[in-house]
Amino acid sequence: MAKDSDKNKGAKQGGGGAKQPAAGGEKKPRAAKGAGEAHPAPEKAAAPRSQSGKARLREHYNKTVVGALKKDFNYKNPMAVPKIEKVSINIGLGEATGNSKLMDGAVNELSAIAGQKPVVTKAKKSIAAFKLREGMAIGCMVTLRGDRMYEFLDRLLNVALPRVRDFRGVSSKSFDGRGNYTLGLRDQLIFPEIDYNKVEKTKGMNISITTTAKTDAEGLALLRHMGMPFRQ
Repeated sequence: MAKDSDKNKGAKQGGGGAKQPAAGGEKKPRAAKGAGEAHPAPEKAAAPRSQSGKARLREHYNKTVVGALKKDFNYKNPMAVPKIEKVSINIGLGEATGNSKLMDGAVNELSAIAGQKPVVTKAKKSIAAFKLREGMAIGCMVTLRGDRMYEFLDRLLNVALPRVRDFRGVSSKSFDGRGNYTLGLRDQLIFPEIDYNKVEKTKGMNISITTTAKTDAEGLALLRHMGMPFRQ
């Protein structure tokens, strides 16, 4: 009976102590209840630059495109070879007249796509049928030049356009008669800089490429040599 009482006494004393973790590893913390997996962050497209630090598409123009255009059109003066002067990106958002948050989203998304802060465009006159008053914000636009322009075109041609569903090339009939080209996109989600989870509404945009070409044929040849995927 004495032995049994000693055992019970020892069991009571041992049961009051803190439990020790099993040998061979630490206790892992539990995940919060109901926590889901984190959504991946949007991809950040690296600046498409060559080893020399210059825009890759600019070097391609200087080393390859200029010589090809001289051969195609027999330019005698190197300054006569057409080049891309500027790229303008415009988002029209008439629905922003009733919801100002849409305009804030458009400005942030265009900033991420172009790498430059856009300018908010406002109505020049009032139109009662559209409930539009003069001075109301109806869109945003940005104009790119220099290396930033070439970097955007590089991402557009090699990253964004190939992500379009059932893409078969862009139309070659969107020139304005003076060598300038305008491309329309249905939504902004083809750019890897845009986070799908933060998009409230898909927004179309127009991309206008202004060149120094005098004719549409010269402008078409310039963009084709630059890598624009025209539809066959």
